[in-house]
Amino acid sequence: MDKISSYRTDLANIEAEALPWDKLDGKNILIAGATGLIGSCLVDALLLNQKAGCNVYAMGRNQERAWKLFEKHASNPRFKFIKGDISEPIESNIDFHYIIDAASNASPNFFAQHPVGVMKSNLFGVVNLVEYGLAHNMQRMLYVSTGEIYGENTGHQFVETDSGYVDCATSRACYPSSKRAAETLCASYAAEYGADIVIARPCHVYGPHYTEADNRVYAQFIRNIINNDDILMKSAGTQLRSWCYVVDCVRALLYILLKGEKGQPYNVADTDSCITIRQLAEMIAVIGGKKVVIQTDNEVVGNQIITKALFDTRKLEGLGWNVMGDMKSKMQATIDEQIRYEGRAER
Repeated sequence: MDKISSYRTDLANIEAEALPWDKLDGKNILIAGATGLIGSCLVDALLLNQKAGCNVYAMGRNQERAWKLFEKHASNPRFKFIKGDISEPIESNIDFHYIIDAASNASPNFFAQHPVGVMKSNLFGVVNLVEYGLAHNMQRMLYVSTGEIYGENTGHQFVETDSGYVDCATSRACYPSSKRAAETLCASYAAEYGADIVIARPCHVYGPHYTEADNRVYAQFIRNIINNDDILMKSAGTQLRSWCYVVDCVRALLYILLKGEKGQPYNVADTDSCITIRQLAEMIAVIGGKKVVIQTDNEVVGNQIITKALFDTRKLEGLGWNVMGDMKSKMQATIDEQIRYEGRAER
């Protein structure tokens, strides 16, 4: 069996992608949501890349978490941290040539406890970032949306023109409904003001550096085995999902940013990683040498009720993006990096 690549090696390998890196030379890139799963991976990928001679401005609300994530970049002159919340107008005079909006909380417990905050972040965030960009020489913005905008369907692979059912009169709809509206805002700014915006629609993304408050299923399962516990499932886990390793997702975002067509949305998923939540639990259990325990006494508020979410990625592949490697190896790399990040002893 080939040696499993570490998370950090996977990040460093992004430099080898056949992308027009020269577009970034001397440019300022603002990454909103930089302390999140996708945002932090983007920051690392750009700063490790010697071909991308850009200045990276990482924006987030939690300075303590940012320091833990980005301490390794403290001496890098291309790195700057900005403490801020995109729900509020941006106070700066810097020209950000590229803006990436990855600043939405994707944890189900947040949807249950703070649905208004979720909607404000998604809607006001687009307004504040685009209007700042239009006033400060923005060349392009990448909006990181979500595959949840598709809602429920019959199980076929979603293409970018699909639109499925979402029950808007529920607080759980705070996430998909505000993401849908945010995409429309992007299209409206493009139509009325000429803003150059591209959109990514990631599926369920997994990777290291999640927080203790993150209760997405993959994070719960990894947390179980790191704590030397069996994996506890709170449902039968029959929901079928497309998954994507965060490094593959970041590679996709860079393809969309640098090669995507203005105004277009692109699905992001690993079509070889379409499994149920139960299968995900069993995969992680095997890696950790544990078993899966199902306990369905209490329904978890905020969890997604969509039963099938599969994605067609041919439009993204047309830009030159592709995925190599198997999900189990990438999950192993995720777990190993999370152990390192938490300062734990190797299992």
